[in-house]
Amino acid sequence: MTRRLPVWLAVLALAGACLAPFTVHAQEAKPGPKPIVPDNWQGDALRPKPDMKGIERIRFITDSDYPPFHYYDEVGALTGFNVDLAQAICEVLEVECQINATNWSDLIPTLDRGEADAAIASIRITAEALKAADFTSRYYATPARFAAHKESELDDIRPETVEGLKVGVAKDTGHEAYLKKFFPAAAVATFDTSEDAQKALKDGAIDLVFGDGITLTFWLNGVTSESCCEFRGGPYLDSSFFGEGVGIAVKKGNRKLVEVLTYGLEQVHASGRYEELFLRYFPMNFF
Repeated sequence: MTRRLPVWLAVLALAGACLAPFTVHAQEAKPGPKPIVPDNWQGDALRPKPDMKGIERIRFITDSDYPPFHYYDEVGALTGFNVDLAQAICEVLEVECQINATNWSDLIPTLDRGEADAAIASIRITAEALKAADFTSRYYATPARFAAHKESELDDIRPETVEGLKVGVAKDTGHEAYLKKFFPAAAVATFDTSEDAQKALKDGAIDLVFGDGITLTFWLNGVTSESCCEFRGGPYLDSSFFGEGVGIAVKKGNRKLVEVLTYGLEQVHASGRYEELFLRYFPMNFF
C-alpha cells in the first residue's frame, strides 16, 4: 500500500477547488468560478439509499500521525478531517460510529482480520492499493503544481516557455513522468526527494520545481522555504500520472459497504457538511 505524502510542517492547513474533470494535460486550468472543495461529487442526482440491513455500526480505523487529517490533540483525543468526516458519514447513515487509530502498516491487515470495517486514513487509490482492498469513490485529491522564486518573471507556464529551464522534480515519480511527457523541452533535474528539489529552488540552483500541490503548500507556507517562492501555472490534474485520489478502504470483496459509504459521502457533501469540514481544516489554497 502506497504511503501518503510525507508529514513535515503538517500543522499547516490547505484548501482546494473541485478536481473534476480529473484530466488536464500541459495547459493551465481554465479560469472561472470553481467549487470550493476537491471531492468527487458534482451535484448529480443522489443515488437511492442502499440496503442498510445488518449495518448498525461502522468501525472505522485511521492513522494517528498525519495532521490535520488525523492526529491526537492537546488533550489526547483523536481528531482531524478524516475523523470528523467518518463521524459525519455515520450521522447521515444513522449508525453507531467507532473510530480508532492504528499503525499505517496495519490498516489493511486490520480490515482483513475483521477487526474493523473501513479505513479512512488518506489512503491513495492506486493499482497497488486496489489489489489489497476495495475503495469508495474518492473524497479528495490534489493537483501537481510548479513553484518558482517570487522574483522570477515567468508567469505563463507552457511547454514552450519552460524550454531550457531547469525544473526540479523527485525522481521515479508520476510528476517526473508527467514533466518529461508534456514539457519535453525543459531541462529536467531529478532529486532523491521533493525536499531536495525544494531546497535547490530556494538556493537558486534550478528555475522551477514541480510536485504535489499539498507538499508544496506545506513548504511554501512553512519556515524552511523562508518565503522564497510561490506557485506558478497550473493546476495540473491527470489520474494516470497522479493517481485517482484518496478513498475509504474496506476489506476486499465487501462491495455492499463500499456502496453504503459512497452513499454516505454523497449525503455529507449534499448537506454542506463536507465543505464546512474542509474549510475548517484546510483554509489555504493549493490550486
